[in-house]
Amino acid sequence: MTRVRWWVLTLLLLGTTFNYLDRIVLSTLDLRIRESLHYDDVDYGYIFAAFQIAYGVGFLVVGKFVDRVGVRIGYGVSIACWSIAAAGHALANSAFQMGFWRALLGFGESGNFPAAIKAVAEWFPKKDRAFATGIFNAGTNIAVMIGPPILAYMYLHMGWRMCFLLPALFQFLLVALWFSTYNSPEKSKRANAAELNYIRSDTSAEEADAPKIGWGAAIRMKQTWGFAIAKFFSDPVWWFYLTWLPSFLERTRGLSLKEVAWTLPVIYLMADFGSVAGGWLSGFLMRRGWAPGRARKTALAVCACCMPIAAMSAFAPNIVLTVALVSLATAAHQGWSANLFTTVSDVFPKGAVASVVGFGGAVGAIGNTIFSAIVAGVVVKYFGYTPMILLMGCFHLTGLALLHLLMGDLKPVQIPSAKQVSAS
Repeated sequence: MTRVRWWVLTLLLLGTTFNYLDRIVLSTLDLRIRESLHYDDVDYGYIFAAFQIAYGVGFLVVGKFVDRVGVRIGYGVSIACWSIAAAGHALANSAFQMGFWRALLGFGESGNFPAAIKAVAEWFPKKDRAFATGIFNAGTNIAVMIGPPILAYMYLHMGWRMCFLLPALFQFLLVALWFSTYNSPEKSKRANAAELNYIRSDTSAEEADAPKIGWGAAIRMKQTWGFAIAKFFSDPVWWFYLTWLPSFLERTRGLSLKEVAWTLPVIYLMADFGSVAGGWLSGFLMRRGWAPGRARKTALAVCACCMPIAAMSAFAPNIVLTVALVSLATAAHQGWSANLFTTVSDVFPKGAVASVVGFGGAVGAIGNTIFSAIVAGVVVKYFGYTPMILLMGCFHLTGLALLHLLMGDLKPVQIPSAKQVSAS
């Protein structure tokens, strides 16, 4: 049997890694870029908001675009768009220009997850999808681990503009590689019959014959809202740790900037393990005969139950226990994400996967803006980090309860097939 699906997964991992690497250039070199372009904290807030707003809007638009034109064109165009935007940062000479390129970057980068989840749904059977999602999703943590030291070296030897430009050039090579090697399983000349049969091994005839459903029809289904609300509550947790963790470690645990720089890779390495392990768990249970919905929600529950324990980092008496508990939080969230994304391909036909993921991503971006930006800023300023960390410890369990209420057993949505429609 051929292994083309693992090459596809490798491309998705590379795309996701570059996707997050482009995001962290600005935050890593923030103070240096400020000195060059002469903007302050308020301007930086507007630049961050430009990315977030465009990112949320992009989820709605790009998800539908990917479902309409397919993964090959949709993902390729997305990578090209965010690569152009990343390179454009090197041309910025003011806060306004930086905000413009940041918004274009957010819009383009919103295509990564809808397209990647749809590609996984095309190339992997249900029992392998969460594991595959966990692998490509690990690219988010790889970028955070390896990015800062690489960017610091590039800044010292080439300046901050090359830190935007050089990664973008490599991404254009990825675009060429994607268009030259990727295709759907049915059109692939490299996948043999044995691999195609394996990919379809747990797809029923009804699912295979299910017609496409439009974006408007998808958002009228309660299952779409179950996924979206789960994203609304869980996405802010990841962004809270991503955004506020460095200052938390400096202000409350007394770490220096250098010590923080060496601590963060440890935390996000654990997040990588969590991403892969969480995806593996549901696949393991399915191989033991569990129904997909039961296996997926069990894995989600395990990850969600870790979060209140991890929130005890607010009271940890030493840095070792603090890092261990924060690592548990990031690992559990990434395991949760691997399974949450996969519920979409479990429940919806492939023609609607990118649209539903896009809608959920937009709702998640709203939650992120509310809780990890606005609320967190006020609470941390006036009450400290402890209330926010404790609040974040409850969000995954809340999201799981609402997902269970709206998505039920995670069975495929009942849509009349083309044959049924013609017979009637």
